[in-house]
Amino acid sequence: MQPRCGVSVCHVLMLVLCLSAAEDFDWTKNNHGSFYYGTFPTFSWGAGGSAYQTEGAWDKDGKGLSIWDVFSHKKGKIQLNDTGDSSCESYYKIKDDISLMKEIRLNHYRFSISWPRIIPTGVKDHVNGKGIQYYDELINHLLENHITPIVTLYHWDLPQQVLQEKYGGWQNISMVNHFNDFANLCFEKYGDRVKHWITFNNPWSVAVEGYETGEHAPGLKLRGTGAYRAAHHIIKAHAKVWHTYDTQWRGKQKLVGISLSGDWGEPVDISNQKDIEAAERYVQFYLGWFATPIFHGDYPQVMKDFVRKSVQQGLGTSRLPAFSSQEKSYIKGTCDFLGIGHFTTRYITHRNDPTGRSSNSYFTDRDLAELVDPRWPDPGSEWLYSVPWGFRRLLNFVKTQYGNPMIYVTENGVSEKMMCTELCDEWRIQYYKDYINEMLKAIRDGVNVKGYTAWSLLDKFEWDEGYSERFGLYYVDFRNKNKPRYPKASVQFYKRIISSNGFPNQREVENWRRKAVEMCSSSNQLLAAEQRSTAANILRLIHPLTSHMEMVTEIVVPTVCTLSILISAVLLMFLLRRRN
Repeated sequence: MQPRCGVSVCHVLMLVLCLSAAEDFDWTKNNHGSFYYGTFPTFSWGAGGSAYQTEGAWDKDGKGLSIWDVFSHKKGKIQLNDTGDSSCESYYKIKDDISLMKEIRLNHYRFSISWPRIIPTGVKDHVNGKGIQYYDELINHLLENHITPIVTLYHWDLPQQVLQEKYGGWQNISMVNHFNDFANLCFEKYGDRVKHWITFNNPWSVAVEGYETGEHAPGLKLRGTGAYRAAHHIIKAHAKVWHTYDTQWRGKQKLVGISLSGDWGEPVDISNQKDIEAAERYVQFYLGWFATPIFHGDYPQVMKDFVRKSVQQGLGTSRLPAFSSQEKSYIKGTCDFLGIGHFTTRYITHRNDPTGRSSNSYFTDRDLAELVDPRWPDPGSEWLYSVPWGFRRLLNFVKTQYGNPMIYVTENGVSEKMMCTELCDEWRIQYYKDYINEMLKAIRDGVNVKGYTAWSLLDKFEWDEGYSERFGLYYVDFRNKNKPRYPKASVQFYKRIISSNGFPNQREVENWRRKAVEMCSSSNQLLAAEQRSTAANILRLIHPLTSHMEMVTEIVVPTVCTLSILISAVLLMFLLRRRN
């Protein structure tokens, strides 16, 4: 990071450069282009997961309750009432999962630390030694296998018992200090081995889906205010943790960043200024909400303009909280690298209906409409369309808006929604091929991308979708108590990209795809055999019952039938004699 200049000529010059850079993005230029064959510069390839989605062991070894433990146990909140109670059982499978990473030849693995696993109440009055030990072992095994750990401090699993129930979670400013205590403990315990820290994963979802729509834990519906307040506290918490690390733990090549998710918004009509402005609002209300304060010191001007005073609620000020001048200076520049999570794109147009803003909410504040192209591939998850060129557009937008920061792609991948098993995931191969190629084009454009994280290593608990949605490179059989993993075809394809550090030539890339699909058929056979074996084991467990049923079927039933016939015959003869 550059030295902080304070109020000086340097500071003013940097501000001018940042503002001018923000004007460089050309909304009217969208060159989709053909597939580009070439290789990456020095680059880190990885895959990821998160604590609640993969670990299981939700109440084991002293772990405290998280808001997701409580939320998922409420009927009707999660599809099919699934929970993350056991999930992939990764808590017990460190070595098994690292062997999968070695198979793909990953350079890094991104995971999160469960706050309630190491501080059960969230308040630093009791540290759980077994939780500390678990992440010690995970980090050590990764390093022993030459895999770099990239560690997220907060991937949505806030401690329930004190921080949510007593303080109200991210609605309360006290979370800033509690989160800093938790982060400081992690720096103390693991910082000698972890060189890449991420404070928050996708705070947009934490704020909007946790405190605006209630779709995610803690399930609050504080329309028009809850999301903005939660985000305000999260941004302050991120900045405080960055400064704590910077003053107490900073060393050579030790980095602290944040992972922000952002779908791309493309104007429906690039010749229409209103559509261009609506598309920019879409991106600024999504990615810019968090990135602009961190890089420039304050919220995007368009957010401040569009989150207007609320007459209905009788508020004298904007529903978007304001940073003081001291806070702006404190927050600005608190990012050594920017994590980008990206999955899909929308076409955006200006909303022409003035009644659409009659109610106060985050979504109506944006004053826009989202559209999709029916020709975009859709593998089954209604929100996730494959639009590779949007990825390049987003990366270039980040470059121009925020001074070309160091970027790690922290999440990118595609899910499918299927009841049956399918390891030959050709649509995922196509998605990875196209999206990674657009990232390569962005690097050729001058975007400073240093690493890529496929999302995700394993099929896992997908929040409100439960286990109905699968993102994994590896299939997890959740019906089997041992949670075995099976490689999908995309494993082999991604492995080839990593080994070649890109796309050497058309013939070779086409050959990768063919071989990957051929190999998945044998994996399908193995999975089918394992499932037949599981079914056979179940039958053996109930063998005494089946034996009893066989005896009933083969001996008792025929005997009873015979006796019934004889008795009926005797009764019939008796009745006939009486009549005579």
